[in-house]
Amino acid sequence: MVEAEAGAEQPQQLLFNRWDMSEVEIQDPSLARYVNLHTMIVPHSCGKLVGQQFNKSNMLIVERLINKMMQTENNTGKKELAIRIVRDAFEIVNKKTKKNPVQVLVDAVANTGPREETVRLKYGGINVPKSVDTAPQRRVDTALRFITAGVLQASHKKKRSVSEALADELIAAANGDTRSYAVSKKEERERIAKAAR
Repeated sequence: MVEAEAGAEQPQQLLFNRWDMSEVEIQDPSLARYVNLHTMIVPHSCGKLVGQQFNKSNMLIVERLINKMMQTENNTGKKELAIRIVRDAFEIVNKKTKKNPVQVLVDAVANTGPREETVRLKYGGINVPKSVDTAPQRRVDTALRFITAGVLQASHKKKRSVSEALADELIAAANGDTRSYAVSKKEERERIAKAAR
């Protein structure tokens, strides 16, 4: 009886009852540990992963995007609204690209996370910029921050909805298009770091 239960197939859980997470591939090997793709029907962990410092890397990458969307002044604390925005944006991404929108999100995060940044070192009272490699978890955090900042800029006091702005930003960032706000910010950071080598 136990063997029959163990051999039985588990019912497939899909994100938003629509998107299969098992077909998503992470192309950048350095981000594989920090871009979590475990399956949840609705991306809402109810704060279970908040207890420890670096536990956010165990959170579903879609939920991390939703939480970043909540940090803007209009959506503060409105998780249901943020979930609806991301779900609608995923529908638009699927219509435009015919791809799994979670794959587009993962590609966008990989393309917009800066690989190099600068720190300030103090030598005898003089601040000197120094180029350093960026940690993978910081790359994911920065990429999500750039994406959501670009969405806010594209939709604030404009006729475009937030869902449309998020979908366009994700598609442009996944393609590495320099018209994307997130890609341009990443290139700016890396250019400053290259000058500080």
